[in-house]
Amino acid sequence: MMVINSGIEIGYLLIACALLGVILIGALLSVLRIDRWHPKLIGAVIGALLGFALIEAVPILT
Repeated sequence: MMVINSGIEIGYLLIACALLGVILIGALLSVLRIDRWHPKLIGAVIGALLGFALIEAVPILT
């Protein structure tokens, strides 16, 4: 079980989720040809929001 105690660890986790969002969601939006906005920027925002929601939800579930 991973214990997150400091702001630096939360920052690293948010950056990791944002990068995963850039890779996965950005690639998905590019393949679907949704180029109205920049797909990698949207992927980073969605990844960071999901990472933040994950950080907030996991302590409630355990």
